[in-house]
Amino acid sequence: MTELTQIQKDFRSAMAHLPAAVNVVTTAGPHGRVGITVSAVCSVTDSPPTVLVCVNQNSATHDIFNSNGQVCINVLSGEHEELARHFSGATRVPMEERFGWDIWEKGTDSVPVLRDALVKIVGRISGRSVQGSHSVIFVQVERVEVQEERDSLIYFKRQFHRLSVTPGLVA
Repeated sequence: MTELTQIQKDFRSAMAHLPAAVNVVTTAGPHGRVGITVSAVCSVTDSPPTVLVCVNQNSATHDIFNSNGQVCINVLSGEHEELARHFSGATRVPMEERFGWDIWEKGTDSVPVLRDALVKIVGRISGRSVQGSHSVIFVQVERVEVQEERDSLIYFKRQFHRLSVTPGLVA
């Protein structure tokens, strides 16, 4: 493993101070069923509705996402910290066991959709771009569902935090 340069260390520190939503991105299809925890999800445009997801090319899931072509971005709610850890690989729970839990919708989507996610975005991969160690995957959105009453899970300073908004409170 190559030692990091000072600018790389500084960059990583800066990115740790950038609060981000925590997501479990899933896919299923002829090349397998997998999911990963990511914070690099971003809106691109609403014409047509498109988001981007950044995936490390060294991830065992990388090629499976690209080959299957369809994904679900499950934006995690505040109570999903343990799930985020499972899909980050931190707990070493096998992938198939994670999908055996009774937390997934039994709907018509061909990708795993987390039943109580804060936001569910299902779509097809419409483009890819490689930047350094990661692939930027563009997802054209086909279905969105938002559960307004849930808290959010964010990642900030290398830790998970629950974010909730009190109605009527203005900061």
